[in-house]
Amino acid sequence: MVRKLSKEERRRARVRRKLKTRAGEDRLRLSVFRSHKYIYAQVIDDAKGHTLAAASSNEPDMRKKLKSTGNVEAAFEVGKLLAERAKKAGVEKVYFDRGGYLYHGRVKALADGAREGGLSF
Repeated sequence: MVRKLSKEERRRARVRRKLKTRAGEDRLRLSVFRSHKYIYAQVIDDAKGHTLAAASSNEPDMRKKLKSTGNVEAAFEVGKLLAERAKKAGVEKVYFDRGGYLYHGRVKALADGAREGGLSF
């Protein structure tokens, strides 16, 4: 028996399907997950199944640096940190996988921070 997907799972699958149709060998995927308290992001090589760089607002140094870990400012800082780590790993071009979330607020701030840090998408 096949399980019915929730609306969130269908949105996430739709976004990921669009990325796969455009995906080439030169770009990796920047995936975003947000909870109420934190935001997480990682750069993933889907061909190999490896995570090359990751950052979150839940890391100890980020929690000390930020006043709150679940707001737009925290997301922007996580984006900049992720871009710095990705550039060290040799990644400059990525696809932005918003994971079914709307592109506004914390998700948009993370993307802006990553762009400011040097990633292009």
